[in-house]
Amino acid sequence: MNDWFEDSISQYYHWLREKTFTKSDGQSGWIAVSTPFLGLFNDPIEVYMRLQGDTILLSDDGVTLKNLALSGANVTRSQKRKEWLEYILLNYGVELHNDELCISAKQADFPQKKHNLICAISEISDMEITAKHIVSSLFKEDVKQLLDDQGIIYTPQFITKGSTGIEFTFDFQIASREKELVLKSFNSLNKINVPSFLFSLDDIKPVRERTSGKQLLSLAVVNDVEKEIKQEFISALQSKNTDIIYWSERNKPENIQKLHLVA
Repeated sequence: MNDWFEDSISQYYHWLREKTFTKSDGQSGWIAVSTPFLGLFNDPIEVYMRLQGDTILLSDDGVTLKNLALSGANVTRSQKRKEWLEYILLNYGVELHNDELCISAKQADFPQKKHNLICAISEISDMEITAKHIVSSLFKEDVKQLLDDQGIIYTPQFITKGSTGIEFTFDFQIASREKELVLKSFNSLNKINVPSFLFSLDDIKPVRERTSGKQLLSLAVVNDVEKEIKQEFISALQSKNTDIIYWSERNKPENIQKLHLVA
């Protein structure tokens, strides 16, 4: 019955491994790991790691903030970007040393720490959108305000562990006696954040429903203001029964009802 799910997860793992490449520098001891995930300029996100004693050091080599500055979204010139950067770093347990994103790991928690660093790089890179003046504030803050305006009780930055043992973070969680909703705000849809969200959803769903005894629902709030939304990404979300609210239609009664579905 669940063969399709197991096959999909296996294919995802295979894709991750097939698209991950490493290159070692024998003199410095650093190993460059090229991942399948795309960065700010649609090039693969790379993380660098080195063994120091029994600790694995991981770094982005300062590339993330350098690319942001090149795109016109210099973090040091905006107090709002500084605050958001600190928030992301705290959320993923990543430290900043001389504009370099760093995290340390032991052998046992290396997968989680590497995952956290990649997530931090991806979210920080998303701040590039603020350089284009398309939105007046970070989209996640707008979604939060929408929930507040509706008087909805929620948990922000909801962290939960999936069947793989990896912890995933969702922007908001809303719970009732019989149902639970995890909400993701998408300032943009792309080939990285949509599959990543769907994978995390598939991974946590059986665990959450078993432990909480509640039906797990998912909702994507998509910023479609002055943006072209590709139908392929919408279809992918809908294929996993993720409901969708377009930001331009957020005040429609049927969309407000989606927020109150489990409230």
